[in-house]
Amino acid sequence: MKTDTIFYRLFQSFPSIFFELLEQPPESANAYQFSSVEVKQLSFRIDGVFLPLENAPETPIYFAEVQFQPDKTFYSRFFAEIFLYLDKTELTNDWRGVVIYPTRNTEATDTRQYRELLNSGRVRRIYLDELGSTGQSIGIETVKLVVEPEETAANKARQLIEQARQEVSDEAQKRELLQLIETIIIYKFTQKSREEIQAMLGLGDIRQTRVYQEALEEGEIRGKLKTVPYMLSLGATVDQIAEVLNLSVEEVRQAAQQESSN
Repeated sequence: MKTDTIFYRLFQSFPSIFFELLEQPPESANAYQFSSVEVKQLSFRIDGVFLPLENAPETPIYFAEVQFQPDKTFYSRFFAEIFLYLDKTELTNDWRGVVIYPTRNTEATDTRQYRELLNSGRVRRIYLDELGSTGQSIGIETVKLVVEPEETAANKARQLIEQARQEVSDEAQKRELLQLIETIIIYKFTQKSREEIQAMLGLGDIRQTRVYQEALEEGEIRGKLKTVPYMLSLGATVDQIAEVLNLSVEEVRQAAQQESSN
């Protein structure tokens, strides 16, 4: 399962879930922007970073990593990337590291070289199979679906879909959450077709509603706007981008201006 992609998509769409995993108020996400960062001088990228919206010394940077495969060299790479990033930027914020494992058995057993950092309180290790079983938010329950046993995953997904229908009022967010739940199940049941998955989860009916279709269209437009900065960096003009993405020139300009102000 492409777990890192799922988690980064989850944090991009619902950053509050990350802070719920840390047992912090979901509102903490309002002070952050989740993105990937690149150190151009060294040609490396860190995919999961929560950067404070304002450069306030009391607000830490969070470096998030999803690790679902055993890797003896993981911590050497993880800490090296963090310190190189801090060295090459002008940020003065404190920092925290967060590593998400499916179980403790996935983590490397020999961590002697990094025990001071791991025990310092700077690094939080989260084991999904040890999260509480009751009273969790729909976001946390969606995260736990990743490690749900196959024999109970479909039933759990249907419960989450029904919970999303009842609790999530924003139609665009509801659509994104339903797609994430479906994606997790698709990766779990690779032998089934998308149509079989949709029938198993009962998603066919909701996708035919006018509200869902409108939310889908809105999400597609947002996805197109996110590609504008990249296309500009390749040398495309505003008019060319508008034509290729089937957007108005004004929409492209606004997306470019928003990126430059970040």
